[in-house]
Amino acid sequence: METAADLSHHGILTLIPTLVVLVLAVTIKRPIEALIIGAVVGIIMLNGGDFVTVTAETTMRVLADDDLIWVILVCGAMGSLIGLFIRTGALAAFVDIVTKRVTSRFTAIMATWALGVALFVDDYLNSITAGAAMRKITDKYRVSREMLAYVIDSTAAPVSVLIPLSTWGVFFSALLVDTGLAAEGEGIWTYISGIPYMLYAWIALLIVPLVAAGKFPLIGPMKKAEYRAQEFGQCIPPGAEHIQASNESIVEKEGVIRNVWLFILPLAGLVGFTIYYNMEFLPATYATLALLTLAIIGLRILDHHDTFNTIIDGFKTMIEALAIIFAAYMLKDINDQLGLTDYILELTTPFMTASTLPFIVFGVMGLIAFATGSSWGMFVIALPVIAELTLATGAHVPLVIGATLSASTFGSHACLYADATVLTAQSCGTTPIQHALSQLPFAVVGALLSLIGFAILA
Repeated sequence: METAADLSHHGILTLIPTLVVLVLAVTIKRPIEALIIGAVVGIIMLNGGDFVTVTAETTMRVLADDDLIWVILVCGAMGSLIGLFIRTGALAAFVDIVTKRVTSRFTAIMATWALGVALFVDDYLNSITAGAAMRKITDKYRVSREMLAYVIDSTAAPVSVLIPLSTWGVFFSALLVDTGLAAEGEGIWTYISGIPYMLYAWIALLIVPLVAAGKFPLIGPMKKAEYRAQEFGQCIPPGAEHIQASNESIVEKEGVIRNVWLFILPLAGLVGFTIYYNMEFLPATYATLALLTLAIIGLRILDHHDTFNTIIDGFKTMIEALAIIFAAYMLKDINDQLGLTDYILELTTPFMTASTLPFIVFGVMGLIAFATGSSWGMFVIALPVIAELTLATGAHVPLVIGATLSASTFGSHACLYADATVLTAQSCGTTPIQHALSQLPFAVVGALLSLIGFAILA
């Protein structure tokens, strides 16, 4: 099989699979089919007629990818946690308490925003937990599920990026050291120096209160979604009924005594375990799930049959979301072989100077992250080149770091099939495309304001 190095002659043709995916995702509104078709198109470009065998080999290779395995295990375990919260009445107890303090549509949205900020250690934790916790509360005040998903997604990656005590902070801090932008042992401090310049994350986070207060106009599909919810009380969008049914497949056990601490303490423990395990979210999730399971059985809230059946059923609720993420990893694998990131960097590198570098990094890398859904993996390829250009041109390092993290955040927030987009849609009871298209105008506004900011700051 050809490697990325052998494929430089593909030139502009490297864009074809991703363009196919974007067009199909918008037209058929089914991301998994679009992603698979785009990946197969890329496989045909690479291998010609023997695409069936190579497709089979690609699926096997992608399933062995460490990052994908991590996503499957984390999301499955989080699904199990949410299932236990629902079955034991812990989630309902939390909803009851919050409902007493929420008195309007504005406070319902802002409570969701505040919960998202509180769940800062990982964007997956935010995306999966906040939707489950806030669905019924926002439904009461006729907030569309699209709006709920937008608010949660705006506090997922953006918050995890801005607070360095997170999985994002640890990952990119190590990457800064590896690429020479930070000295050994100084990765986290170099990362922190870039936080004031992470313009997209700040803007995305701060637009939400303006939207909630009616100070920022509703745009495009979101305007229609909010009209549907407020005028007709239809919070769940048409076509998302199967996702809502999946979310409601686990029900509270009849007669259970609700205890809010069974929700609050495990979430606090999850944050604490994440810090304890050096920001490794998977062992933290395992430890939390194990202790919650022991507590539920030990306190006789559920018997062991009911407990483990709920754990399995919770994992099942994540299957559709994980299938889309798997297909996105297939597209990433093909784009890596085609050398998409390398090709675009090669085109834009001649235009990068100390003054233009932050602007171009955000614009170009943001577009790649948006098109491919790769918010971390792509930067493993791109950041060494960006670091070399930063040092060679004498560009302001914190500003370049801010532009790089802004681009990654934009991709996670805006892409139609990014992990956070898919998981947020699942937890909120909307399809990934409905969620992505309704929040895209707000993301684009944030991106344009960020571009202006980087042009001024440079």
